[in-house]
Amino acid sequence: MEIKEAKYIISSPSVDKCPKADRPEYAFIGRSNVGKSSLINMLCNKKELAKISSAPGKTQLINHFEIKSTSNQSSKTKAETSKWHLVDLPGYGFAIISQKQRKNWSKMIDDYIRQRENLVNLFVLVDSRHQPQKIDIDFINRLGEWLIPFSIVFTKSDKNKPGATTRNVNAFLQQLSRTWTELPIHFVTSALDKTGRKEILDYINELNKKI
Repeated sequence: MEIKEAKYIISSPSVDKCPKADRPEYAFIGRSNVGKSSLINMLCNKKELAKISSAPGKTQLINHFEIKSTSNQSSKTKAETSKWHLVDLPGYGFAIISQKQRKNWSKMIDDYIRQRENLVNLFVLVDSRHQPQKIDIDFINRLGEWLIPFSIVFTKSDKNKPGATTRNVNAFLQQLSRTWTELPIHFVTSALDKTGRKEILDYINELNKKI
C-alpha cells in the first residue's frame, strides 16, 4: 500500500461527534508518551500530521485523519484507490489531569472503542524499551472481553539494542499467553528508521480488501 494523501479532519470530544461512519477506520492507542504521534507521522510519511509533544497526555480528543491510499499493483493493472480514516486516540495511563477529567477521558475512549461501528482494527502501542507493564496487559485483556479486533505495535525499537527489544517483546507475548489461547498479530516498529511501516500498511490494505 502507498499513502497518497493524509489530512486532518476533526477532533471530537465524544463518539457521537465523530465523522460519519462511512468508511473503514483504524485507530491507534497506547500509554502516554509511547510514541503514537511519531508512529502515525511515519506511517503517513508526513512529519507534522499528528502533533508530537514530550509532555504526556497531550492528545485529549478523538482525532480523525482522512487517508487516501493505493494498493501495490503490477505495471499491467491499475492501482485502486481506497479511502479510510486513521484515528489518533488519547493515551491511557499517566497524565497530569484531574480525577473528574480522567473519568471523562476514560469514558470517551471506552465509548469510541465499543460503539464505533466502522472500527476495523485497533492498534495498541506498547513501548518495546520496557518489560511488560500491567496497565498494557489489563487494557489488552479488556479488549478481548469486549471482542474488539486489535493488533499490537511495539514502538521505539531503535532505542534498544536488538537483543533487548526481542527479549521485551517475547516477555510481553509470554505474559499474554497466560490468558490468550491465540496471540494477537504484532508488529515491531521504529519511527526513526521506518521499521514496520510496510508491514502495518500491508495489513491495513488486506483488511480493506475484506470489507
